[in-house]
Amino acid sequence: MVVKGEHPANESGEIVIVPPRGLPMPRLRETGGNLGLLWFFVLRDVKSRYSQTLLGIGWAVLQPLLTTLIFWAVFGHVIHVPTGRASYPLFALAGLCIWNLFSQGMTGAAGSVLANQNQVTKIYFPRLIIPLAAVAVTLLDFAISLVLLVIVAVATGSGLGGPLLLAPLFVLLAAAVATGVGSALGALNVLYRDVRHLVGFLAQLWLVATPVAYPASLIPDRWRWLAGLNPMAGIVEGFRWSVLGTPAPDMMLLVTSAATSVVVLIVGVMLFSALEDRFADVI
Repeated sequence: MVVKGEHPANESGEIVIVPPRGLPMPRLRETGGNLGLLWFFVLRDVKSRYSQTLLGIGWAVLQPLLTTLIFWAVFGHVIHVPTGRASYPLFALAGLCIWNLFSQGMTGAAGSVLANQNQVTKIYFPRLIIPLAAVAVTLLDFAISLVLLVIVAVATGSGLGGPLLLAPLFVLLAAAVATGVGSALGALNVLYRDVRHLVGFLAQLWLVATPVAYPASLIPDRWRWLAGLNPMAGIVEGFRWSVLGTPAPDMMLLVTSAATSVVVLIVGVMLFSALEDRFADVI
């Protein structure tokens, strides 16, 4: 029988299970009480991610490094985009560090429920743990890419500098957006299997619309508020500012992106919670 709510045991010691009433809300207290299970999923996914691979964890270095070289060749040498005091390789790599955290987290969360269908159909646990674990796994790649960022900073002689204490805030916002979008796509992917074909295309379009390879200052002022509706625009600019000391991003861009990030997280998690009761029946 599936637990539908958080209810104490009755006088006979049995747990009474009843369906929720009203708007489906995330069972955050129940999820928080299963942090051990979340940690188990994270460890399992980390091991399976790099098992039987040629380079193993080296892919966390190779992917952003190769992408940075491509961006450097196109945007640094051909287009000559302005990057302020930072060299272009450092500028692009800093943007890719925070972007890959979001992109990989969103992609992993979008396919996470189907990847765990055996567990979903056999036992009960807070389903929100599944996309949360998928996003948490990407923090390892993010940490490795930060080491690469320091190495590139030393190699180019640019150095790091900025309001470093604000960097964790932008990391948290990127993880929040990945959780919100990934949870929504993961729930919809269970009901409509062609959603998985949309995820890769969505990530590519989102990358083009986000100032990863170029600064947000190139966006015309009249469209700056619209760019802020893309939560990753302000997050990428803010993270780059916090670690490289590039020119401070427009305050409207930061505020709009932060507010949009919170909305995306809430809407995505609520959609996941509204659909999770149907997972075991249609998966």
